Amino acid sequence: QVQMVESGGGLVQPGGSLRLTCVTSGINFSIYVMAWYRQVSGKQREQVASITGRGRTDYADSLGGRFTISRDNAKNTMYLQMNGLRPDDTAVYYCKPRDLLNIAWGQGTQVTVSS
Repeated sequence: QVQMVESGGGLVQPGGSLRLTCVTSGINFSIYVMAWYRQVSGKQREQVASITGRGRTDYADSLGGRFTISRDNAKNTMYLQMNGLRPDDTAVYYCKPRDLLNIAWGQGTQVTVSS
């Protein structure tokens, strides 16, 4: 059974930083493209960034270079370093193997950017 556990969210002021962590179990982590997603209440979930098993990254155009995705295959763990946070980054953030469509989402981690 594939499971993802997200952590690291919280309340931060505009311009601040957070580092999200995603620990995954139940798959051969290193061979999967992993992705971070976020969802604002009442809106569709959107992909924020993805990273291949070898570390090739891709980001949503709207981020403006503020976020950095990374992974540690030895620890089955993925990270999202978020800098220059803005109020419109407020959302629940989720992680998932990008190409596994029929697995349950984790509980996510809430990120709130507010003064």
